[in-house]
Amino acid sequence: MTFCGLALAPPAKTVVVYRNGDRFSRGRKFVVNQRRFLTFEAFLNEVTKSIHAPLAVRNLYTPRHGRRVAGLGDLRDGCQYVAAGFEKFKKLNYFSHRRKELRGTRNREDLQVSPPPPSRALGCFYRSVFRNGDLLSPPFPLPLSKDPPLQWDALLGALTEKAALRSGAVHKLCRLDGTVVSGGEELVSGRYYVAVGNEEYKKLPYFELLVPRDSACRTLWYVD
Repeated sequence: MTFCGLALAPPAKTVVVYRNGDRFSRGRKFVVNQRRFLTFEAFLNEVTKSIHAPLAVRNLYTPRHGRRVAGLGDLRDGCQYVAAGFEKFKKLNYFSHRRKELRGTRNREDLQVSPPPPSRALGCFYRSVFRNGDLLSPPFPLPLSKDPPLQWDALLGALTEKAALRSGAVHKLCRLDGTVVSGGEELVSGRYYVAVGNEEYKKLPYFELLVPRDSACRTLWYVD
């Protein structure tokens, strides 16, 4: 049996998109793959809804030089873009307000995000969440209020939106040892968890590879 005739699907790309001319836009993360977006237009339609654009998004530009993106094939993994309608690209420092949340730069307009330190300010408790099987994306913060507590289904819905898993919706939340969290009351502030879809939990060195050694969040409290 030969597999020479089988075409391998291109790998998924993770990008962040800002609203054109909106200096307060914090950007929206998207995972782009052939299963989710068959055409560039389908992706632009999703961007329109997700970033709450006032008009339909019809163009994407690079944030520093305003180069127009012609199609899905031009998107580069880990990069940032600006979404616009038919108006001209507006050159702003779109991610200047996030400098304190970002750690390091690369050569291709992308920025590495670091999780905030554990906090209990104003009754808000932070947990950091990895994506199952993903050793490229840093963990994202999950701030939760203890009063009133968020219903578990609503929490999974919020995780689905934030994680943007390649497998789809988040069905469960696991500790780093793979045990499943069954309710919000089990979540501990300052600890790390893994968002999992309908696939099995993948035990990988998430913490060791994705949390910088000099980060304030790098603490033995991650062990559950």
